[in-house]
Amino acid sequence: MSQPGSTLAARFYARPILLLVLTTLFWAGNTIAGRLAIGEVSPLAVVFLRWVFVSALMVALYGRQVRAEWPMLRKHLPMMALMGTIGLTAFNALFYIAAHSTTALNMGILQGSMPMFVLLGALIILRTPVRPLQALGVLVTMTGVVFIASQGDFARLAELKVNPGDGLMIAACILYSLYAVLLRNRPAVSGMVFFTVLSVIAAIVSVPVFAFEFVQGTVQWPTPKGWLVVAYISIFPSFLSQIFFMRGVELIGPGRAGVFINLVPIFSSLLAVMLLGEPFHLYHALALALVLVGIALSERKSRTAAPVT
Repeated sequence: MSQPGSTLAARFYARPILLLVLTTLFWAGNTIAGRLAIGEVSPLAVVFLRWVFVSALMVALYGRQVRAEWPMLRKHLPMMALMGTIGLTAFNALFYIAAHSTTALNMGILQGSMPMFVLLGALIILRTPVRPLQALGVLVTMTGVVFIASQGDFARLAELKVNPGDGLMIAACILYSLYAVLLRNRPAVSGMVFFTVLSVIAAIVSVPVFAFEFVQGTVQWPTPKGWLVVAYISIFPSFLSQIFFMRGVELIGPGRAGVFINLVPIFSSLLAVMLLGEPFHLYHALALALVLVGIALSERKSRTAAPVT
């Protein structure tokens, strides 16, 4: 006879919509955590502590599987090193630095532009053709990005008055999109094994990054509140979200699961207003709408064009 606890856990793990909604909620919470970290822990210390914790946890859980699949992994180490560096360490470093000079609202909405950067990256790197409706989606989404960068005033762009934090966030999105494009050629190993190796690479690369902050004399070790922020970042958006998302993909497929990522800017906006009291301006609403419409245009075309098997 099964135990009530195990039955409850099994039922929870069999609900893809719940798992994917929680995944995007945790990812959105990362923007709030980035803002809450200000004055409590320095940004590069967050990156270092995050990946040290996550990699240790992943190795403890999946180290044996990594050893079993090492012959395949070893062939792809140079590419994986690049992916771990730009997609995990560099992205997060820019993300948490950006949090010091922009709002969680802006960060969340700008994150919503990543699918469009992925589309452009696939065009440039993989020569993946872009269909007319996808091109329109890119144009609409990028207009939303411009709204955020200019704070609703296009004259600011002509005068080069873009918020530095927004600029860093856009750069972070481009790096993560490059990582996402490279994911299409990842080694044929299980997702958790792959992520375990990437997290170890991210932890190793974060050491010199953290050392730079230390040498500059700007490092701040976490306060008690800072440790709570680091714990949240490590456990929820870094660890549980990975497991939940991969399980969601397993249950309903990557196409349907990927649509849920559109919830990240929505959740980020709601959390920023409710938890941080950030003002929600008209240009935020317009930018959010443009980003979501642009993504919807692109995904509608890609889904209808997908082969039926």
